[in-house]
Amino acid sequence: MLSLLGQGTTLCDGITRREMLRVGGLAFGGVTLADVLRGRASAGSGAARGKSVIMIWLRGAMSHIDSLDMKPNAPAEIRGEFQPISTNVPGVQICEHLPKFSQMMDKLAIVRGIKSIDLGDHTPHFILTGFGERGKRPVIGSVVSHQRPHSGGLPPYVSLMYKPPGLYDNEGPTYLGPAHRPFVPKAKGLANLSLAKGISLDRLRDRRQILREFDTLSRDVDATSGLSVIDSYTQRALEMITSPQVREAFDVSRELPETHARYGKYCENFLMARRLVEAGVSVVTLKVGDWDTHEKNFSEMRLQLPQLDQGFHALVTDLHERGLDKDVAVVLWGEFGRAPRISRGDGRDHWPEAGAAVIAGGGFRMGQVIGETDSHGGQSLGQPYTPSNVLANLYQHLGIDPSITILDHNRRPMHILDDRGLVQELQSA
Repeated sequence: MLSLLGQGTTLCDGITRREMLRVGGLAFGGVTLADVLRGRASAGSGAARGKSVIMIWLRGAMSHIDSLDMKPNAPAEIRGEFQPISTNVPGVQICEHLPKFSQMMDKLAIVRGIKSIDLGDHTPHFILTGFGERGKRPVIGSVVSHQRPHSGGLPPYVSLMYKPPGLYDNEGPTYLGPAHRPFVPKAKGLANLSLAKGISLDRLRDRRQILREFDTLSRDVDATSGLSVIDSYTQRALEMITSPQVREAFDVSRELPETHARYGKYCENFLMARRLVEAGVSVVTLKVGDWDTHEKNFSEMRLQLPQLDQGFHALVTDLHERGLDKDVAVVLWGEFGRAPRISRGDGRDHWPEAGAAVIAGGGFRMGQVIGETDSHGGQSLGQPYTPSNVLANLYQHLGIDPSITILDHNRRPMHILDDRGLVQELQSA
């Protein structure tokens, strides 16, 4: 299906626009691909090129005390069932169920004692925005889409956090507008990267010529409506639909069977993330596992930690072997930590006072542990870092000044982060 002059649509900026292109039914949350591309023209020209971020959300919040910040000398009700093992960085220990992590600790940085917020449910909002106001601030991928120019037909922001019938919790652009939603390669999104039945490339080119004729309609419409530049957005939309590079980036079946085996259970998300950043996508978000271990902490972690260990090791190793470790920053974390004291038999409850994150790549300083918690893993010793601080490093890596402001619905300048302090230990000398 390709339609010209559809119904009027009012977007978040308050401007009424007419739908000018719909190719193959491709839509992002109700807007066409051309709508998605429309907001990119205002992006600055000085942003860094070729840098990407993979953000891995451990939904439910993995227990830091039983993985990355173990307390073997604490009482039994604190230290839990798992034993620590040494890593290839002297003096650094992690959980016995993360042996592959331990072998590549020199390629990782662990940030301990991260202070977060318990929003009352399991949402990635705080780690995606740095703000506790759920649904009111744009996520990092939307900010990057807004600020960075992009080319080659690939979307700048892809979410693998799919939860039918749409995006996962709060992964949205808010006042940046629907043009900066992530592309979701599930359901209709991925299927519509091919041409609609009965539409050939030649027919698309013919219809593109028709659209050029309709461009004269923009003479009586304010330029901000987007009609005056419809051809450029149409071109970009057609690039994405017809580009073999785009389709191939999302096709993990092109990888060898042994590669799939090396990534293990979480292959689909980890391997697709690697393929996407390698192709040029700026931000990829994904969800791995379910770590809401209130009642069955140790039995669930005994099952999931080896799977995480395998997939994450394969991802980081692939990025290094392909020479992408400087260009691609990876962060692995949950929405908060887990309580020091075991309760409910075999569980740990929510604990926003202290958690942990793993950073890889991005040209950051690796082979270190940043921050320290008390003997029970319950509080940071010293001033704790927050998700906002980690996001500041990621923005800087992407060539975006974390102190910039963007206008909201009411034309007020809003900082992309209020707490813009960097995790200084990550910065290269």
